[in-house]
Order: sequence, then structure tokens, then C-alpha cells
Amino acid sequence: MADGKSALKTPTDLSSNAAKSVAQALNGILADSFALYLKTKNFHWHVSGPHFRDYHLMLDEQAAAILATTDVIAERVRKTGNATLRSIGDIARHQTIADNDKEFVSAADMLAELRDDNLKLVEALREAKDIADTAKDNGTSAVIDEWTDAAEQRAWFLFETSRNA
Repeated sequence: MADGKSALKTPTDLSSNAAKSVAQALNGILADSFALYLKTKNFHWHVSGPHFRDYHLMLDEQAAAILATTDVIAERVRKTGNATLRSIGDIARHQTIADNDKEFVSAADMLAELRDDNLKLVEALREAKDIADTAKDNGTSAVIDEWTDAAEQRAWFLFETSRNA
């Protein structure tokens, strides 16, 4: 009977050190994606003001798009032969995007905070792309381009929307 660790060992042609570096970067992005998803949903639930409907709908769309990336990110980690995050606590240990537990946040502050968080995610994605490219992990490198573009678009929408906030 195989031990639990070898049971999870997915075959890959990446060196174990390279695969581990890619997985570490992706697990950080996964944690930040979950943190950003929950913050975006929090703001979606609590936004108020004259542009409520527009902001409420935009934040819901953005949250759904962020959540949709999480499974793909986790599966990339597994494809490299590594383990991914397992719990809320594991997410908290890896996330760099700060939570927002304030009782009230103005709509303008919500948009600015989410814009900055999406740009922070873009920075992490660019770093992960460099790691994937160094590891010759073409699959990860390719999907990171899509995630980067999506995060840049969210930041752009948040910026443009906030210009009248």
C-alpha cells in the first residue's frame, strides 16, 4: 500500500525543484484569488449609494470571474505533482491581499481598494510567469497570461468606474 504522499505524486517532466517553485507561486495566487473573491463579494453585498445597481452588478460579475479561476489554478498545482491549499486557514497563511472587515466602506473606497488589490494580483501573476518560464512550464505560463489580462481588466473597470464616485 502506497503512503499518502506518493499517492498524490502526479507524473511531470518538470524537475521537482522547478515544479515546487511553480506550485508555491500558484498557491500564493490561489490564496489571493480566494481573498479577493471574498472581498469582492463582501463589497457586492454591502455597496450602497446612488450607483448601487451598477456597482452591485459589476462586483458580482467580477467575483464570479475570480472564483472561476480558482479551480484552474489549483489544478495547475496538481498537474505539477504538488499539493494545493486545503482550508480557510491555509488560505489565510498564504494570502497577501488584506481582508476588509470594516462595518462600513464607502463605494468609492471599495472601488479603490479592489482596484489596488487586482493590481497587486497582477504583480504576483507577473512574478509567477517568470517562475513558470524559468521552469519551462509552458502550460502554466500560458494560462497566467489569461489571468493577468482578466485582473488588468477588472482593475481598469474599477478605475474608470471610480472616476465619478
